[in-house]
Amino acid sequence: MKKQLKYIIFTLNNTKTEVVVLKTSQSTDYEKFLSDLPETECRWAIYDFEYDNGEGKRNKLLFYSWSPDTSRIKEKMVYAASKDALRKALDGIAAEIQGTDSSEVSFETVRAKVK
Repeated sequence: MKKQLKYIIFTLNNTKTEVVVLKTSQSTDYEKFLSDLPETECRWAIYDFEYDNGEGKRNKLLFYSWSPDTSRIKEKMVYAASKDALRKALDGIAAEIQGTDSSEVSFETVRAKVK
């Protein structure tokens, strides 16, 4: 991402055969990022997570696997099966965050996981 983007959201194409970039953003607003994760559809994302650990600001590149409880079972299965291929193609990922609802990807929950 070379510090040009704050996050990238990925999805599968219409035929479910290829991973495509759905959205990129330079917005530093974490709530904006969360609002870009749909309530009923699966997605993957990379987010340049910035937090203060008490000794100063830190950044970690995180991989999000978003699979909400309200998404269809078949879609969850396809996304789960495709996740490893995408994850292995990405370098520099510090941690993986799996979310099925907004509480699992809230700023505080994620910060506790990466600290």
